[in-house]
Amino acid sequence: MRKTYDLEARCLMFAIDVRKFIRHIPKTISNIEDGKQVVRSSGSIGANYIEANEKLGDKDFLLRLRISRKEAKETNYWLQVINGSNEFDKNMKEICKQLANEANELRLILSSIINKTRK
Repeated sequence: MRKTYDLEARCLMFAIDVRKFIRHIPKTISNIEDGKQVVRSSGSIGANYIEANEKLGDKDFLLRLRISRKEAKETNYWLQVINGSNEFDKNMKEICKQLANEANELRLILSSIINKTRK
């Protein structure tokens, strides 16, 4: 997983990395449904961050950032569900763990922006 300091680009790379990971998990009924959830929420992080940057005002900016942060938290949850409900090899478990960590880092970054904006 690659890191970048441009948050829009980082969110985009994260959504792409999640999609690449999902392509490699077993196609069980639960994985398909959980995969849909994590694909949606991971893409929504960046989409809402972009919307926040095209704000209509401070309230809109904060609302979009909060939605983006919520989606990061949800993405982390679904990745943990996928990781915990599959018998992955060590490499796949590590990739899933790294993705969950990145979702959490994005959540923390968004929280920091929200807290600084409110002051």
